[in-house]
This record gives sequence, C-alpha cells and structure tokens, in this order.
Amino acid sequence: MACPICQKPADPKYRPFCSSRCADIDLARWLRGDYVIPGSAVEEEESSDREGEQSEG
Repeated sequence: MACPICQKPADPKYRPFCSSRCADIDLARWLRGDYVIPGSAVEEEESSDREGEQSEG
C-alpha cells in the first residue's frame, strides 16, 4: 500500500502513511476542511432551524 500523501511505501507504524509527517499533513487537511462530503447546504439549515425551535420552547 502506498502512502496517500506522498506515494512512498507505507510504514506499519503509521499505516496507511509512510511517516508521522504525512499523517500530520493529512490531519491538517481534515482540520482545515479540505476534505468534505458533498451535500446540500439545505440539510444544514434545516437542522439548525430544529435546534432553534427546541431552545425557544
């Protein structure tokens, strides 16, 4: 298996990455929001509307 960041062979210690550096790069990408699951923004608005209804009641 190749490291998803740099394509070098994966190290079992950091699997699926080759090093802690590549693992940290991947974590930073997640935290910045670089990886997203496509979806409708309407779903997010609907859930926040429901939360507002609960707090008002």
